[in-house]
Amino acid sequence: MNEHLSTQFDAELDDLRALLTRMGGLVEEQVRAATLALAEGDAERVEQVIARDAEVDQFEIEIDNICTHVIAKRQPTAIDLRVVMSVSKTVTDLERIGDEAKKIAKSSRKIIERGLAANAPQIMAVRHMGEQCAAMLHEVLNAFVRMDSDVALQIVRRDKEIDQHFRSITRELVTYMMEDPRTISTALDIIFSVKSLERIGDHCKNIAKDVIFIVKGRDVRHLKLDELEQEAAAK
Repeated sequence: MNEHLSTQFDAELDDLRALLTRMGGLVEEQVRAATLALAEGDAERVEQVIARDAEVDQFEIEIDNICTHVIAKRQPTAIDLRVVMSVSKTVTDLERIGDEAKKIAKSSRKIIERGLAANAPQIMAVRHMGEQCAAMLHEVLNAFVRMDSDVALQIVRRDKEIDQHFRSITRELVTYMMEDPRTISTALDIIFSVKSLERIGDHCKNIAKDVIFIVKGRDVRHLKLDELEQEAAAK
């Protein structure tokens, strides 16, 4: 009987991971599509990103319901409990990443309507930053599936690069606005987009810390990078 229950529980955890992977794949598509829509001036793609946000929300509801059911019915302990708790937190981060992708799409809609050239340097910088964020998301979700704390730590480090890109692009756009006040509205929408990407980087970092929490068994949310590296290196 115990072996049967254990097999059922393992199957439920596998279902959770599978749903999380599907949700993560959709959110990654949303991030890529939102920044690509801006880079290519693709109004149709913008509307698709906005419309598909409802699918992300539905995944969040479904996975949260399963997590609640598993905790109530199975009463998991130790690493199994950490997995379920981390899935629930990761789903929240994924939903918020989806929200940020929708915000980028809405800003892109305004920029496209104003007719800014798709190959403008500022737009290309946003596209590059968006590709980096999407890659971070892809890698941190793989780390979650594999329970790879080493890759998770690399994601935490890479968030610093995203922050640096945000500051660099913002400084450039402030100069752009000062030189030509007619660009203020569009420049602000680009800044809103890169701020959303910076937040996406933060959410990826949160997911990475959840992976370390599962593997190491310690809540590392508030540790500084050097402290986190020490914790990740501990056996």
